[in-house]
Amino acid sequence: MIIGVLKETGNENRVAVLPAEVVALKKMGIDVLVETKAGEKAFASDKAYVKAGARLAERKDVISEAEMLLSVNIPVEDDFGSFKEGLVLCSVLNPVENRDWLEKACIKGLTVLALDLVPRTTRAQSMDILSSMATVSGYKAVIEAASLLPRFFPMFMSAAGTIKPSRVLILGAGVAGLQALAIARKLGAIVEVFDVRYAVKEEVKSLGGKFIEVAGAKEDVMAGGYAVEQSEEFKKKQQQLIQERAIASDVVIATAQIPGRKAPVLLLKETVYSMKPGSVIIDLAASTGGNCEFTENGKRVVINGVHIIGKSDYPSDMPSDASKMFGCNIINLLKIIVDKDAKLILNLQDEIINGTTAVHGKEYISQRLKQLLNLK
Repeated sequence: MIIGVLKETGNENRVAVLPAEVVALKKMGIDVLVETKAGEKAFASDKAYVKAGARLAERKDVISEAEMLLSVNIPVEDDFGSFKEGLVLCSVLNPVENRDWLEKACIKGLTVLALDLVPRTTRAQSMDILSSMATVSGYKAVIEAASLLPRFFPMFMSAAGTIKPSRVLILGAGVAGLQALAIARKLGAIVEVFDVRYAVKEEVKSLGGKFIEVAGAKEDVMAGGYAVEQSEEFKKKQQQLIQERAIASDVVIATAQIPGRKAPVLLLKETVYSMKPGSVIIDLAASTGGNCEFTENGKRVVINGVHIIGKSDYPSDMPSDASKMFGCNIINLLKIIVDKDAKLILNLQDEIINGTTAVHGKEYISQRLKQLLNLK
């Protein structure tokens, strides 16, 4: 089998596979074709890819020769005319946002493996792109907050007096939130964490955080570990408690998202106006509307002395390690869909393969995808 690695477009700095992962693919008997300068922004040279055993080619040649294409984000619309029926595309899909693109792929007879649909099960942990990238986001969010905050994170005692530690509030205890908690605690901050899922309480405590609990949260075992929409009564209680804790905080890291829906608004305008000047809000949910009413995706705004950073693409700012993690996740997925003869075998009876396969044979496959797009 020939696998092609595409160069990302726009402001994306990551690449789906680094030279080290090319070596792993070659050991699986796979021929690897890499678009010229694909890894340039991730500090991986063409020379390094060739040394690892890959062949270099222009984009049109990669597309025409490859049986499977790997990319971080879905290929651009201009590539569609070059795709042949049966071609396998493997990337992050963002199905709700790219619904029209996916429909075209289905009609054309492409097979789309959506890396952001990999089931969140124990067996699939090594393939979980979302968790890997959320780890990067949680880390970078705290580092940026610490650099912007006009105060120290840790407590300092000196002849000049005692500096109290900063207080950090984290909204959402998913992978990004827990990573942010771990880094903020390592930097010496006092950290409080809010999440509607009571099951994460012990994880928060084990990392040194204080879990902020709101009674009456609704959980859904069918949601695969994700948060679900809450009742209006719960939202009012939640809003009041979050406002109290945000006002007392120096930094807020907002990570709360519900797959397929607009991010819940947790920080109201009046809350921001009541926060201390110099405080920092990092909103990782910016691409789906943001957890703060003032959030603008991809922008930094200052309201009443409070810095609000709407940023959902931190992994692109850390392309070397983010690409390494991304590539390792892909390799682990390929190990269950490529046989010993380096042939692609899509066993749709396998829960991981079924959940990850968005479309195949001109049909929608993934049940989670159908749920997100309200398809029967």
